[in-house]
Amino acid sequence: MHLLCGIDEAGRGPLAGAVYAAAVILNPARPITGLADSKKLSEAKRDALAIEIKAHALAWGIASVSAQEIDAINILQASLLAMQRAYQAMVDQFGLHATLIQVDGNRTPKFQLPCEAIVQGDSKVAEISAASILAKTARDASLLELDTQYPQYGFAQHKGYPTALHLERLVQYGITPEHRRSYAPVKKLLSMIVE
Repeated sequence: MHLLCGIDEAGRGPLAGAVYAAAVILNPARPITGLADSKKLSEAKRDALAIEIKAHALAWGIASVSAQEIDAINILQASLLAMQRAYQAMVDQFGLHATLIQVDGNRTPKFQLPCEAIVQGDSKVAEISAASILAKTARDASLLELDTQYPQYGFAQHKGYPTALHLERLVQYGITPEHRRSYAPVKKLLSMIVE
């Protein structure tokens, strides 16, 4: 049986929080309508689709790589590692292996089975769209948790991205353990503290 697993990540650009990835094998007998690149969907639509994907997919897995790990190995390697972890989480949870993996983007993690990179795959391949939605909703949920931990930073609003508000709060309150120290705006702030 041909089983296609789609994998995508969320959160490469933010200054704070983990990078997330998800792996999904859809069930051809239970098609899900409305799948699209998670960035093109409203938050409410993403949340509703995430519930549907988890209920109807043959298998799915979500994993993350922390801000500290991102700083240690760089964001590209961290994204690829999150994808490997997501696939493994799916296998551990459902005991199902894919026959082919398709990853959004132009780089593939190392897998023991065939793997293809598909540029803009999240808008071309339903399985990658589904993975994109699960990765994004999981990451957004983790940023809401960060918001309760560090309410003064406005994480619920900007989700860790380098918005004017986030940069302003960074200068005002300093760096949390969840900030990515290898990212330019954070690194710049750290160098000012050291000087």
